[in-house]
Amino acid sequence: MKIVSAQEMRDLDRRASTEFHIPSIVLMENAGLRVVEAVQTALAGIKLPQVVVIAGKGNNGGDGFVVSRHLINSGFHVDTFLLGDPSKLTPDAALNFRILQSISDRVFVVSDTGELQGLLAPLSGCDLVVDAIYGIGFHGEMPSLESEVVKMVNQSGKPVVAVDIPSGVEADTGKVRGEAIRATWTVTMALPKKAFFLEPGRSYTGMLTVGDISIPRCLLEAPNIKTNLVTEDWVAPWFLPRPAETHKGSFGHVLVVGGSVGLTGAVVMAAEAALRSGAGLVTAAVPQSLQPAIESRLIEVMTTPLPETSLKTISLEALPALQSLLERTSVCVAGPGMGRYPEARAVIRFVLETAGVPVIIDADGLNALAEDLGVLKDRQIPVILTPHPGEMSGLSGLSVAEIQADRLEVARGFASEWGVTLVLKGHNTVIATPGGDVYVNVTGNPGMATAGSGDVLSGIIAGFMAQGLLPDQAAISGVYVHGKAGDEAKKEKGERGLNAMDIVHYIPAVLKAFESR
Repeated sequence: MKIVSAQEMRDLDRRASTEFHIPSIVLMENAGLRVVEAVQTALAGIKLPQVVVIAGKGNNGGDGFVVSRHLINSGFHVDTFLLGDPSKLTPDAALNFRILQSISDRVFVVSDTGELQGLLAPLSGCDLVVDAIYGIGFHGEMPSLESEVVKMVNQSGKPVVAVDIPSGVEADTGKVRGEAIRATWTVTMALPKKAFFLEPGRSYTGMLTVGDISIPRCLLEAPNIKTNLVTEDWVAPWFLPRPAETHKGSFGHVLVVGGSVGLTGAVVMAAEAALRSGAGLVTAAVPQSLQPAIESRLIEVMTTPLPETSLKTISLEALPALQSLLERTSVCVAGPGMGRYPEARAVIRFVLETAGVPVIIDADGLNALAEDLGVLKDRQIPVILTPHPGEMSGLSGLSVAEIQADRLEVARGFASEWGVTLVLKGHNTVIATPGGDVYVNVTGNPGMATAGSGDVLSGIIAGFMAQGLLPDQAAISGVYVHGKAGDEAKKEKGERGLNAMDIVHYIPAVLKAFESR
């Protein structure tokens, strides 16, 4: 499923009308019906439900008038408030306003803040509010009338169903510059908007439903829309049952390079995750003094001791051994638990310049890479980077606040500039490809904000790539499966008690479900 900007959505509406002859009034009718379905679901257990619909002068308000009409016909008590001058309604909204006036005497026009007393009683007595004030065209701050109404709605404590987007949230940025509706449920039309995956817009959205308003599928799946929502239907087909005639070599060999004193667990978790994700073979290459500790914890994983520094980190003397290992593996994960030390930069550079296989750089490997980004130019192998916002700050030179304010475009720009697949971790992890496509993940939960979770993710991605998935596919599916395994772990452990190895233990169950589809 695509994720759209406000302009992309306007273009889809326009093309539906001009190329497929679907009148805009039909799209408005369908939008209203999708909201009606949500309201009916929300109030299913209430006899004689009372609803307040608050509408603006644009097409979002027109959707609200459609909602009022159908709810009235379904036996609901509905009070509808238009904020502003009816003569300034858009043509489709004006038509639906006239229809509504002809069937209801509970339609009120509020022109200024002095007339808001009439909203108090209906608002206090209703079961639910429908927000149809502003749609995706809104940006900036609301005028005083609309701002006061939004305050009243938020302070009422009533459930709110927002039409398309909560009023006051900017569709492309998720920014809120003044007041905004805090929706319980947002019914967005045709495709989700960028704001739902960016803060603070995401926090104002509540539960999200995408409503079908009859825009043709060929438009909704247009390849020129470059932002996508990751779904199970997208990911699962990449995980078919295995053929019978196979052996461990059929499913690739993952090399994990890292480890230092106090951080051996990172290597363990990445290697274990690669195995649980289906890799046929996994080798952990670690400082020689740490090998016994690693080997005692990973009985199915091969280990290779590497020459080490006085700090018990991988030394430059290890480079020939690393070259030999890289020649025998399918994919390399470099960085888990590596530590921050002077030689790390040279080790990461060597891996990127020497490897003839895809490389995933994670954790301390990213910190080393940030000092030497130029190595990403002129290399022939696919590279996947998996930073959290702090690591992304080191790579990009942007502040964490700047990154979080525009995660989709920051990731897209970096991946395109450096020719890498970028996994920007966090709530709704973003995957950006060298070709400019962006994918937004919706699996996962706050319990996964725990030490080692990122190491597990890098291992999953490596395991999938070892089995033949393309780098972009491995990153997209790896992020989805990582989050889904975390969601399954949460069901048993809760959020506070969840740790990274719990995620690893649920990877097989997620993959089994894919194979059983």
